[in-house]
Amino acid sequence: MPDAQFYTAASSDDWIGAGVAIAVAFLVAHFVDRAIARRGAIVGELVSRGELSPAARTRLRLIRRLVFVAIVLIGVFIAALKIPEASNIATGLLASSAVVGLVIGFAARQTLANAIAGILLAITQPIRIGDLVTFEEETGQVEDMKLTYTYIRLDDGRRLIVPNERLAQSSVLNHTILDPRVQVQVSVWLPPDADLELAMKLISDEEAGISVSVAEVDKEGIRLSATTWVSNTAERGKTAAELRALWLRLLREHALSSTEA
Repeated sequence: MPDAQFYTAASSDDWIGAGVAIAVAFLVAHFVDRAIARRGAIVGELVSRGELSPAARTRLRLIRRLVFVAIVLIGVFIAALKIPEASNIATGLLASSAVVGLVIGFAARQTLANAIAGILLAITQPIRIGDLVTFEEETGQVEDMKLTYTYIRLDDGRRLIVPNERLAQSSVLNHTILDPRVQVQVSVWLPPDADLELAMKLISDEEAGISVSVAEVDKEGIRLSATTWVSNTAERGKTAAELRALWLRLLREHALSSTEA
């Protein structure tokens, strides 16, 4: 009977130790993650007197995620060693590691493929955090790149969450890969009998970099398109709204009926 009581107490202590090991691992991972983020911000201030470049931010985000996962896995391994039953199971699994590797690899193939694709995307960087991209006819700004998924903020505020494997295997249109400037385009429709030259002259402004062209003509009317450039993706939505509002106001003031496209 005393032996049974001793075994129960020891088993309870082992479980508590395992739980503490996992909790400590998460805490250490959290603090290390924050330390790497702060260090990245300091480097950005010293090197570029501002934020890190999109390429540097993307690689830093990958490093943070990998370090976090590595620390947690170490904590789980230490916790497993504190439990005799788990330790014995681990020993048996290591003896048949080839079979276990095949089973785990098959079961987690999609997750592993996404993680490997995420690492490759962060290294090769066809897209970066902050880039304006078009993927499968959806356009938005890359908001975050995790190990397995990439988050794209669309123009209407929705988030498009794409598995990294799909991004690595598909064609992605990156509007800002070489030049951070972004083209802004807005359209208005005019009746077929509207004064086309006046409507184009009202919004066209060479000094402001606004150009106007006829985008479409059909029996219902004429669609005019105005384009300009902004320095980064953050200004894209605001500039488009202001340009559209200005054009519509000018058209109303000159008695040119129009509706927004």
